[in-house]
Amino acid sequence: MRLERARLPNHADAAFREEVFAGLASPQKRIPCCWLYDARGSQLFEEITRLEEYYPTRAEAEILSRHAGEIAGFCGERGLLFEYGAGSALKSEILIGAYPSLRLYLPIDIAGDMLEQTAMRIGERFPKLDIRPIIADFNQEFELPAGLPPGPRAAFFPGSTIGNLNLRESVAFLRRLRRHVDGRGNAVIGVDLKKRLMTLLNAYDDREGVTAAFNLNLLERINRELDGAFPIDRFAHEARWNAEESAVEMHLVSLDSRIVEVAGHRFRFAAGETIHTESSRKYDVAAFAGLAALGGWRVAKIWRDEKGRFAEIGLEASS
Repeated sequence: MRLERARLPNHADAAFREEVFAGLASPQKRIPCCWLYDARGSQLFEEITRLEEYYPTRAEAEILSRHAGEIAGFCGERGLLFEYGAGSALKSEILIGAYPSLRLYLPIDIAGDMLEQTAMRIGERFPKLDIRPIIADFNQEFELPAGLPPGPRAAFFPGSTIGNLNLRESVAFLRRLRRHVDGRGNAVIGVDLKKRLMTLLNAYDDREGVTAAFNLNLLERINRELDGAFPIDRFAHEARWNAEESAVEMHLVSLDSRIVEVAGHRFRFAAGETIHTESSRKYDVAAFAGLAALGGWRVAKIWRDEKGRFAEIGLEASS
C-alpha cells in the first residue's frame, strides 16, 4: 500500500493561514469547515457521531447495514470504489464487507495521518483488497493516480457532507465525480433529509457540549498554529437555522467587544458578532435530484432508514 499525495493548490498550513486571515477580515467573518478537522477536531467529531442527538450516523449505518449488498451491486461487479472525505471510513467498511468482488478501494482525504491509519485498518480486515489512499482536498480539482485497474467506477460520498457545500461548490464537486468515474460510472451520496427543526438543531448543539468543544477547537487551532490570541472562554458555540439556505449553521459568537491578534494581524469583534464555521444543508429528494442534474447526474436509486431521516441516493451519469 502506497500513500499518494495529489497536487494541492496550496500547502495545507499556507492555505489555513490565508483562509483564516481572509475570513476574519470579511464583513461576515467565516472560516471554511474543513479546518475544523485537525487531529483534535477529528477526534471530537467521532465523539459527536456517538451522541444521542446526532442521528445521521446511526441512520446511515442502518441503511448500509440493511442494503449494503444492494448498494455494492449498484456500484458494479469487480468495481473500483472512490471515497471522498474518507475520514475513519467506518461506513465504507460496512459497504466493503458486502462487496466481495471489489477490486480497488481508493480513500481520499486531506488529513494524511488519519488517512494512513484508516488505510492500514481496512487493509488488515481485507488483506486481499487493493487499497490506494490519496491525500487531496476533495473540494478542489485533483487527478486520480495513474495505472488504476479496469472495471466499473463508483464514487462514494457518505455522511451528508454534500450539505456542507454551497450551490457552486456542490455542482463543481458533482462534475468532478462524474469525470473521475469516466462519465459512465455511478455515485452513492449520503443526504440528510428535511425534518422537524428541533431535531436538526439538537443534532448540532448537544447537551454534553461535545459539538461546542468541536467548534471552539478551531480557535484553539488558530492559537496553536497561527500564533493567535483568542480567549476561548469569551466565545460561545451557537447552532442556528437558515431558512433561505435550508441549513443548520454553526457559529462562534464573541461574548464581548474586543480586538484579537493572529500572527500580528488585528481583528475587531463587536459583542455578539460571529464567525460562521459550517453550514449543513438539508434536502428533500426532489431538491437533491435538481442539484444532481446540474452536475450531470440523475437519481437512479434511493435507500432510506426506517424513520425517513436520511437517504443514500444512487446516481447514474446522465447522457
